[in-house]
Amino acid sequence: MIKHDQVSDADLHYKIRAGKIYFAGNRALKIYGTLYCPSGKRMTRINRVFFLSKEEAIANGYRPCGHCMKNEYKIWKNGSVQ
Repeated sequence: MIKHDQVSDADLHYKIRAGKIYFAGNRALKIYGTLYCPSGKRMTRINRVFFLSKEEAIANGYRPCGHCMKNEYKIWKNGSVQ
């Protein structure tokens, strides 16, 4: 997990292009989603974290976003994941 407020913009862009970051999450709400989610783009920098994989996000106690990850969210909501 990488905290947005602890990484420079240049380093962040490099990590995204290099495939080291695939998902973003909201630290306060414990929700993760795609990097291009409209809901995720509205969150503040201090609350944003980044993950390499869904598994990493889930291992850190985050749930899928209901907007950009509808199928994963439905599975989580029905109690099929952890």
